[in-house]
Amino acid sequence: MRKFKQSCFLPELNPDDQTVRPLFGEERMDSPSSTGDTTRIASRSSVIDSFRGCGLTGLRIDKEELKRKILMPQYLRFAMRDSIRLKDPTAGENRFHDKSGETAVAPEAPMVIFINPRSGGRHGPMLKERLQLLMSEEQVFDLSDVKPHEFVRYGLGCIEKLADQGDSCAKETRERMRVMVAGGDGTVGWVLGSLGELNKLGRVPVPPVGIIPLGTGNDLSRSFGWGGSFPFAWKSAIKRSLDRACTGPLGRLDSWRILLSMPAGTTVDNPHSLSITEDYALDEGLEIEGELPEKQTCYEGVFYNYFSVGMDAQVAYGFHHLRNEKPYLAQGPIANKIIYSGYTCTQGWFFTPCSSDPSLRGLRNILRMHVKKVNCSEWEQVPVPSSVRAIVVLNLHNYGSGRNPWGNLKPEYLEKRGFVEAHADDGLLEIFGLKQGWHASFVMVELISAKHIAQAAAIRLEVRGGEWKDAYMQMDGEPWKQPMSKDFSTFVEITRVPFQSLMINGD
Repeated sequence: MRKFKQSCFLPELNPDDQTVRPLFGEERMDSPSSTGDTTRIASRSSVIDSFRGCGLTGLRIDKEELKRKILMPQYLRFAMRDSIRLKDPTAGENRFHDKSGETAVAPEAPMVIFINPRSGGRHGPMLKERLQLLMSEEQVFDLSDVKPHEFVRYGLGCIEKLADQGDSCAKETRERMRVMVAGGDGTVGWVLGSLGELNKLGRVPVPPVGIIPLGTGNDLSRSFGWGGSFPFAWKSAIKRSLDRACTGPLGRLDSWRILLSMPAGTTVDNPHSLSITEDYALDEGLEIEGELPEKQTCYEGVFYNYFSVGMDAQVAYGFHHLRNEKPYLAQGPIANKIIYSGYTCTQGWFFTPCSSDPSLRGLRNILRMHVKKVNCSEWEQVPVPSSVRAIVVLNLHNYGSGRNPWGNLKPEYLEKRGFVEAHADDGLLEIFGLKQGWHASFVMVELISAKHIAQAAAIRLEVRGGEWKDAYMQMDGEPWKQPMSKDFSTFVEITRVPFQSLMINGD
C-alpha cells in the first residue's frame, strides 16, 4: 500500500483576538461569550495546538453547499429515527405515506456519522454538537445511544423497505450512502464489522467508510489518508473532512475473522469486538495434540489492523483500565501517549523481576503457532523465538500510532525469506515479535525492524497455562485478560473474511 501523507489543519485565528468562536461561525446561546466558558474552550485549544502542521490553510467550503450534498430529506431522516427508536424497520413507513405529494430528491452523498464519546481525549460530545448543527440530529449517532448493528438492522433496513415499495429517493439514498466514524481504531472496526454483515445477508451495496480520528493510535485513519489526530479548534476542519468524505476515491481493506475457543466455564471480560458464538469448528486440516474438553466456550470477532498476545497487550490492558477508572487523565492523544509510556515502565517489560527460570518470561513457554503460508493449503508449525515476549499479527503498515515495525524490506531480503511486499488488501498477515521493552522502543522509533517471524494467510495459536495463569491479548486496540488452563489448551484461529471493506481515501 502506498503511504499517504499525514494531513492536519492550520488554525484560522487572529492572534490579536483571543475570543473562541463557535465552530461553524454561528452565535449560540451556549457559546463562550454567553456562558463564560471561554477558559474551558481555550484550554482545549492549547492541547489541539500541538497538532499543527500542514497544508489546508485558506481552504473554504460553503456550508450550504455541503449540506445539500449530505443531508437526507426530512421524511427519510424521521423514518430512520423512528425505526431505530422502536427497533422495527417498518416503523418509519408511515413517513413515506405522510409526505403529502412532496417531491424529494436524494442528496449527492447522503451521510451518517457515528461518534464514540469515550475515544481519545473524549472530545466526542463537542464534535457531536457541531456536526448536528451542520447536518441534523437524525444523521449523527452517539455510540453510547445507538449501536452500529442497530443502525444496520433498523435504520438502513427502513430505507431499504421504502425503496422496495417504489420510493426512488430512498433507493438512491441507499445506493449513495457513505459512513463516517469519529473514534479510534477499535471504534472504526466495530462499525466496519456491523456493516460487513450486509455482505452475508446480500444487502448490497455496503456503504464505504471514512474516519475522523479521535483515538490514541488512529492507525487505520493514517493508512487511508485521514491523518493521526483531528483539529477540533478550527471551523474549516470538520467541513473539509466531510467534503472529502463525499468525493474521496475508494480503497479496499482486508478483514480477519478471529475464533477463540476455551474450556467451558472460563470467564472472560471480552471487548465488544468479540461476541459469544456456538458456530465454531477448528480447521480439521491440523490435527490437535492432546484432548479437548467435553464442552467449550467460543467467541468470534473481526479485526482490521492487528491482533497481539503477550507483554504489549498486558500493558494496553492496564492502561485501558487506568483510563476508565481515572478519565480525567485522558485529556488528548499526547497526554494518553505520555501516560502509556510511563505505564509501560511499571509493567516489567523493561526491568523484569528475577524468576527461578528466566526462560519463563518468553511466550514460547505457553504458546505454539501454526500458519498457512502464501499459496499453500497445508499448516506449518513456526517456532516462537525464545526471546520474544509479544507477538503481533499485523494487517496494515501502521501500528502503535503510525509506526511501521515490519519495515520497508529490500527485495533481496523478501526473496530470501519467502516474503512478499506487504499490503492491506493482499490476503496476508505479517507476524513479528517484540523482545524486552528496550527492543520494542527501538522498533517504535524505527531504528530497527521487529523480529520477523512469518507471513501467513491463516494462523492458529495454541495457548496453555503452566506457571502463568493468564495471557493478555488485544485486537485493534481492545485488550482483554485471557485465563489459561493447565489441563486444556485455548485456541485462537485467524482466517481472512471472504469479502473486503470499502474505505474512503481522505488523502
